[in-house]
Amino acid sequence: MPTAYLVYNPTAGRLGIRRANLEKAAALLQQQGWETQLRATQSAAHITALAQEAARRGVDAFFIAGGDGSINLAVAGLVGSTTALGVLPAGTANVLARDLGLPTPSLARRAVIEESIRLLARAPVYRADVGTCNDRPFLMWAGVGLDAMVVNEVEPRARWEKPFTFPKYVLVALKNTASWSGLHLEVEADGRRIEGNFVLAVATNIRRYAGGVTEISPNAYLDDGVLDLWLFYADNVAEIAQRVVEVLTRKHLASESIKRLPFRQAEIRSERPMLMHTDGEPNGGASHIRLGLRPLALHLLVPPKGQALFRHPPLRQF
Repeated sequence: MPTAYLVYNPTAGRLGIRRANLEKAAALLQQQGWETQLRATQSAAHITALAQEAARRGVDAFFIAGGDGSINLAVAGLVGSTTALGVLPAGTANVLARDLGLPTPSLARRAVIEESIRLLARAPVYRADVGTCNDRPFLMWAGVGLDAMVVNEVEPRARWEKPFTFPKYVLVALKNTASWSGLHLEVEADGRRIEGNFVLAVATNIRRYAGGVTEISPNAYLDDGVLDLWLFYADNVAEIAQRVVEVLTRKHLASESIKRLPFRQAEIRSERPMLMHTDGEPNGGASHIRLGLRPLALHLLVPPKGQALFRHPPLRQF
């Protein structure tokens, strides 16, 4: 009988997570043949600690009910282990869940955790690459510039703010754009050097970005041994607005003002400290950022629609 931790973040999402709903999910997982422990998290660090505990004990899977930030904290505890991550979307944006083809919560669709359990209980396990940003793991993205400024101002959010997340992000982005002209960066990615004034530099491992509303790396795979570093040139508000429109309309793929650098190791330097984010969570600031890759370092339960994100065959199936 496979073993699992079913962990939930009570503060995730617009509506929060009720323990009664997770108890139903745990019962469903047990009906599918899993020996399950249901655990509630007490803090951000507790998510990582529980993931480390599961990995240390050799638990087969660690199901996390939460958003992209909760996933990031779970990855930090699971990377390098054989305990597979199971994503149960219960956050605000749920970008990774969308990339994987999992259902996402809404007022009209409240049972997505149970739906996801049904998809993942017998799903195959794939190995996924994990990025690092100054040694902090990330599964989706790491970046500096405008988005990092917004993330560091908006996060963490109070529960009452979560229904207004998208408008708040837009307002904060507009405020920062009006008074900011970008960063002068020196970038080196696998030996290729670029210097210039950038509004945004973001390393991506998945296809979706910007809350999941667009695909920034439409040809990305989670197991191809490479990350994409996107550099957005801009010197003023008008050019920043143009870059945003290009990404939203997918014209960034052919833009001369947006560069894509595939890489395994990269460094970003600035004369002054840069705010950072990893998987949409604040990650402090630094004037020298090291980006790296840990190939196939995470085991991940993948539903049918998400298997197109992988080039290699699965390891096993429960």
